[in-house]
Amino acid sequence: MSKYQHLVVIACFLVFAIAGSAVAAPKGGKKVVLLETSLGEIKIELDTEKAPISVGNFLAYVKDGHYNGTVFHRVIKDFMIQGGGFTEAMSEKKSAHPPIKNEAGNGLKNERGTLAMARTNVVDSATAQFFINTVTNDFLNHTDETARGFGYAVFGKVISGMDVVDKIRAVPTARRGMYDDVPKTPVVIIKATILEK
Repeated sequence: MSKYQHLVVIACFLVFAIAGSAVAAPKGGKKVVLLETSLGEIKIELDTEKAPISVGNFLAYVKDGHYNGTVFHRVIKDFMIQGGGFTEAMSEKKSAHPPIKNEAGNGLKNERGTLAMARTNVVDSATAQFFINTVTNDFLNHTDETARGFGYAVFGKVISGMDVVDKIRAVPTARRGMYDDVPKTPVVIIKATILEK
């Protein structure tokens, strides 16, 4: 082997080693996002190992600034608080990324304080909207591969600020236009930020 060939082999090895470590680094890792709301701060730990697609999607919207200035537009006290898709004027904020694969079969459950992807009746339709379970909602969990039983994908949990979630769940709501369960006073997500952990 010539000196040149030897250097090429070493260079290739280093490229593969770096690429391998970059891919492996997120495994088992956690990302934390801070939601600064008009009622206080909520810190959410995201499960990159069990829900990599949902986490990657959520982080993309955070990086885009999509959530800044959106509201929790659907609040049902003994169910969940939903946000990420509407402005204070209840205008829908268009999603910049395509719908993602539903990861509801990842073993994570819709327990109180968990974060899950909101979607339509189509299994793989989640985009930007998410919800925080205010109680344990077993009926939202994955039970089978049918459209009815597929469930809603959990991808994180609140690690700080459940008192803020409880403040939000307690706000008075009303019908607004074609939407039910809208807070009478908007609960705004002022800013969403990825924190270094």
